[in-house]
Amino acid sequence: MIEEIIDLGTADGEMETFICRPERGAPAPAVLMLMDAPGIREELYDMARRLAATGYAVLLPNLYYRAGKDTKYGQEVLNHGSTEHARMRAVRTKMTIPPVMEDISSMLSYVDNIDGISSGKVGVHGYCMSGPYALAAAARYPDRVAAAASFYGTWLVNEDAEESPHQNLNSTKGELYISCAEVDDLAPMDMVEKLKGLFDASTARGEIEIQPGVVHGFAFPGRWCYDRPAAERHWERLISLYRRNLI
Repeated sequence: MIEEIIDLGTADGEMETFICRPERGAPAPAVLMLMDAPGIREELYDMARRLAATGYAVLLPNLYYRAGKDTKYGQEVLNHGSTEHARMRAVRTKMTIPPVMEDISSMLSYVDNIDGISSGKVGVHGYCMSGPYALAAAARYPDRVAAAASFYGTWLVNEDAEESPHQNLNSTKGELYISCAEVDDLAPMDMVEKLKGLFDASTARGEIEIQPGVVHGFAFPGRWCYDRPAAERHWERLISLYRRNLI
């Protein structure tokens, strides 16, 4: 496996980005993996490696880079009330969709100019806070994003958010996959049902799937809420989504 961490240039600075891709089979299709709220950590690197081993060039950016270099947090970030959690929340609460869409544009420009990574269609998937970002990218860049997935994405229906995914479903061309936990205070079932109604009435392709009996964060092996059957289903759905759509 080929791995590197680069400072990817954007309009707002340098975005630290972990890149992992196979040693053989170049050029590999690009997949943009967008972090959850606790941010970049070894757990996400390992998930990127697992996906890259199936044939993709995975880019995992630190979306908090605008707040500075000191935006990778210790294990205590997962403990509500901890100092690390408070530091993360101070950055997280300022995040909005439009700047992240500009970061997506910078990543697309990057992969277009790197040997070993395909300049064709890309996939985008996000966890938690980045679920909306992945779906918004499919609407902002419909001719590049062939597949997008959200796993326990928060605020997928947000009337106050510019480029909220529910507003632009008709702008997407790629296949969408939205996976929700049955028990999730951050993405409650009433929001999911509203999104499903909008999805079914739109021209969007794909599906919304509710994972029974699990809670927010079920795909992360380092969390108390990890559920292996649901996590493995998440990998099966994600990899098959990309195999159908990325060449």
